[in-house]
Amino acid sequence: MKIETTRFGVMEIDERKIISMPFGMLGFPQSQRFVLFPHKEDSPFFWYQSLDDPPLAFVVTNPSLFHSGYSVDAQETIRRMSWEGPESGGLFELYVVVTIPMGSPEKMTANLLGPILINNKTRQAVQMVLSESPHSHQFPLFENP
Repeated sequence: MKIETTRFGVMEIDERKIISMPFGMLGFPQSQRFVLFPHKEDSPFFWYQSLDDPPLAFVVTNPSLFHSGYSVDAQETIRRMSWEGPESGGLFELYVVVTIPMGSPEKMTANLLGPILINNKTRQAVQMVLSESPHSHQFPLFENP
């Protein structure tokens, strides 16, 4: 399948890689289909590109690469999304949205309060809102820039 993006031009993607977000991303409820792909080979960063809004793309990363103590209780989200079942173990991936200040990539931060939980079996995702969390929406990825 060919998609058109503002940032990457026309891309060929495997339709089986499309991730459905029934509720969209926070602030972007109309964008409900995304694709995830690496920024560069061996990079810890990925692009989360909207298929419904060509200019919309988020930089995301696995939070455990930068914050070893980060964890979320996703059980309520899994239950609400009807993703329960004995086959659900190991099917989930967690990403956080990265903010990169223009001209200062060394000051990039991650939003640990709004992680994206992806179910690799159903190809669905949801952005969680962690309202009662000790984490920050501006967690610095590099302590000593």
